[in-house]
Amino acid sequence: MQHTDDDPVTGPERATLGVGMVGYAFMGAAHSQGWRVAPRFFDLPLDPRMVAVAGRTASGVREAAARLGWQDSTTDWRTLLTRDDVDLVDVCTPGNTHAEIAIAALEAGKHVLCEKPLANSVAEAEAMAAAAKRAAASGVHAMVGFTYRRVPAIALARQLVAEGRIGTVRHVRAQYLQDWIADADAPLSWRLDKAQAGSGALGDIGAHVVDLAQHLTGELITGVSGMLETFVDERPVAAASSGLHATAGTERGPVTVDDAAIFTARLSGGGLASFEATRFAWGRKNALRIEINGSLGSLAFDFEDMNVLHFYDARDDARVAGFRRIIVTEPGHPYVGAWWPAGHGLGYEHGFVHQVVDLVRALGENRAPEPTFADGLQVQRVLAAVEDSAAHSSTWTPIQTGGR
Repeated sequence: MQHTDDDPVTGPERATLGVGMVGYAFMGAAHSQGWRVAPRFFDLPLDPRMVAVAGRTASGVREAAARLGWQDSTTDWRTLLTRDDVDLVDVCTPGNTHAEIAIAALEAGKHVLCEKPLANSVAEAEAMAAAAKRAAASGVHAMVGFTYRRVPAIALARQLVAEGRIGTVRHVRAQYLQDWIADADAPLSWRLDKAQAGSGALGDIGAHVVDLAQHLTGELITGVSGMLETFVDERPVAAASSGLHATAGTERGPVTVDDAAIFTARLSGGGLASFEATRFAWGRKNALRIEINGSLGSLAFDFEDMNVLHFYDARDDARVAGFRRIIVTEPGHPYVGAWWPAGHGLGYEHGFVHQVVDLVRALGENRAPEPTFADGLQVQRVLAAVEDSAAHSSTWTPIQTGGR
């Protein structure tokens, strides 16, 4: 971050933050959007520069660099670690590669942004968190990309809980429902291969609601009882891929991950929680839902109506009591003031912009961005406990919460 440039908008001598990204498919495209847009709408202490993107195929990564806005491309992610113009490595690859790339980047003195879940195992996540702790002593920081934290309605919900507006947390019920593999003939992808993905619906989308439950309540999950199910254990192997979509071939291969996960949990504050994650819920496209019931009120959110937060205050006059539908599009709401006139809603991609904003501001102040790798490790422990519980007839499984 020693580089400086004159900037006609933000003034002279603003230090740059050179970014190298590994992976350029779905998450790579979303992260690229964040890096491109954030400095054009938000006042940042550092100027992000999209230096280079790494991918396995030379032609594919060159095309992605041109399409997504990266200055250079490479087929060897390790070259990003030797470049003086790369200050941060953004990891958007399958989970089985996260630990190797992130640890190497931190040891090379590069900040790291890593997609969720942090790793494919607790052991890998522990190694990553330890590497991040060592690097932080030298001012090198790491963050895990639980992007839904940056939805304005979710950020507002966290403020309300922290202010005590719903009192003591009694219940959390959280769901993440999708239908993209509900068709039994949908083709195989790396997300259905345990060796690459670590788990199925549990880690892919369940990790998000685990993180949100802990983030919104400020409490930790201390134990779980879970069930996992694979409904379709064999699918067509993808014959071709165009952009983010694959077409099925005639050969078939095994599904080695869960299709759905359901588990109950207890929170460190004494509350109860229930979680459901599935990619078999026909008609639910991206239904991330969370409701929190407290001693003084409730909050409810559904990402399929992402600009709305529902709030119930139990202290209201009973004659007019009911859930308030808060349209989270006012300038005073989290993140919203940098965007459009009041009442103009935001979309999925804005969370990735806000992720960049929070990360760059933290780096500019030389403080740890959140969620940290330690936070990612805590989520990994929950996922592992659910798997362990499911493998032992849903037995109650405590979760280690110390040493984060």
